[in-house]
Amino acid sequence: MLDIAFIRNNPDLIKEGIRKKRMKMDLDELLAVDDELKRLKAEVETLRADRNRLSKEIPMLKGEQRDQAVASVKSIKDGLGASEPKLRETEERFERLMLMVPNPPLPEVPEGESDDDNVEVRSFGQPPHFDFQPKDHLELAESLDIVDMQRAVKFAGARMYCLKNEGALLEFALFKFTLDHLVSRGFQPMIVPQLVRREAMIGTGFFPLGEEDTFFVEKDDLYLIGTSEVALVSYHMDEILHEKDLPKHYCGYSTCFRREAGSYGKDTRGFYRLHQFNKVEQVIICVNDPEVSHAEHRLLLNNAEEIMQALGLPHRVALACVAEIGQGQVLKHEIETWMPSRQKYSETHSCSTLHEFQARRLKIRWRGKNGKTQFCHTLNNTAVASPRILIPLLENFQNADGSVTIPEVLRPIMNGMERIEPKPR
Repeated sequence: MLDIAFIRNNPDLIKEGIRKKRMKMDLDELLAVDDELKRLKAEVETLRADRNRLSKEIPMLKGEQRDQAVASVKSIKDGLGASEPKLRETEERFERLMLMVPNPPLPEVPEGESDDDNVEVRSFGQPPHFDFQPKDHLELAESLDIVDMQRAVKFAGARMYCLKNEGALLEFALFKFTLDHLVSRGFQPMIVPQLVRREAMIGTGFFPLGEEDTFFVEKDDLYLIGTSEVALVSYHMDEILHEKDLPKHYCGYSTCFRREAGSYGKDTRGFYRLHQFNKVEQVIICVNDPEVSHAEHRLLLNNAEEIMQALGLPHRVALACVAEIGQGQVLKHEIETWMPSRQKYSETHSCSTLHEFQARRLKIRWRGKNGKTQFCHTLNNTAVASPRILIPLLENFQNADGSVTIPEVLRPIMNGMERIEPKPR
């Protein structure tokens, strides 16, 4: 959510942000409702003040003056009876429209229509050249007996899976290595709730626009999170943090759930787009200084790059174009990892700066040395998400005999195992 004063003073900037982000939002409607809200508030406040003043005077009046004052109070109450419901209705409409206003992207964010228009910043490693016919990750996983999707679909439905044997151990090793790395960088590890209230989803910007992509537990009025970012940012909702305690660096582990509502028939094979997955997310809460949050953005991105480089996975860092950044983001970088079966670099990490967008919704503020309170900046980035990360890991490190080499940094966590070997059928 943006500051309404900022919106009033910069309508052209906001409209350009709406255009760039291809959002269906009528800013003129919001500004008209804002004007009506200001008018109604002034009207109601004046009526209430007059009512209170006359109510105090009536006990001291007599005769005709008292009768006139009583009649005036009755007339004011009738006026409030008509104006107060209009005020509440207009406030609700104003709040709904405010939740639709996008954060304008920073000037360096490029125009574009899709991830094909993302701009490469740097790359690491080279795609492998195989002297044999390579398999895709699902063929490999099935021959290695580390996944069972058929049985999972049988009892859990489409886009579900069971990791097993060395596949389960490999995922645990990935998360253990990632958490150890982030803790060594000063991040506080957390395991967070996977069910949250609606306020947390609205506060972090996943509602109202992403509601169709979220699983809802109707009986309990709770939602399954699609990322631990929801819990990690909401952790400080309605709080005033002290400057000396900032920035907050968190890394949260959770199982994540997404309907993938807009992806019917897309990426249905394998691990790329599933309803359930596990992830370690990085979140930072800092002072509302663009230079500070830009430095924190680089830190988040660097952490993820270090993890990918340690794993030895060929990848590139790309500056996301406007079509690829969400409502609240002002800047996003993606790490796209080479996936041989797709013959392209595909997104495995997303590093986002949101400035005050989430903090305003969640009322997360900080108090400086001068005693003044201001809204914080928030940022987030994937550290590792599985099983999507298993796609490049299995495909890039496959061998001619069907085995897959385990990255060296994971071997100590997997009891020295160097390869996952195919299983006889």
